[in-house]
Amino acid sequence: MKTLLNLLLAELEDESIGTRKMLALVPADKGDWKPHAKSMPLKELGEHVADLPTWITLAFTTDELDFAKNPYNPHHCNGGEELVAYFDKNLAEAKAHFAQNEDAMLEERWQLKNGDVVYMDISKYETIRHTFGQMIHHRAQLGVYLRLLNIPIPGVYGPSADEMGA
Repeated sequence: MKTLLNLLLAELEDESIGTRKMLALVPADKGDWKPHAKSMPLKELGEHVADLPTWITLAFTTDELDFAKNPYNPHHCNGGEELVAYFDKNLAEAKAHFAQNEDAMLEERWQLKNGDVVYMDISKYETIRHTFGQMIHHRAQLGVYLRLLNIPIPGVYGPSADEMGA
């Protein structure tokens, strides 16, 4: 029988394929590059994408993330190989929690906050889905960065224009 957790795990595995492809292409020598003064540097964007599976682990293991108590301390990676290794480590940790839990836990509440300021108060199901959305959104941003650096883009949901020879 397909449980909601099984379906979420399958979606995570599917989305991870394209994410890994994009991360692998991040050049180590372009870490400070950004397309606009207000944009995040390429290195930071790649690190953020590689870090996102940790939010799934947080949904399974905590009821909140409070930045006042736990300031963000990013893991630093240098280029695609290190980003993929870090992503795969975080992904394996996140995936392990799906088999250890029941669908009922998805109804529990989870908060993202900074002291008394609550940014999100949503179910753990919504937290996991929100993380998927973040992964897809920031992976697409990464694709734009790579395109602007003239790096051929891999297909995520089918062949890319680069793969089609367009």
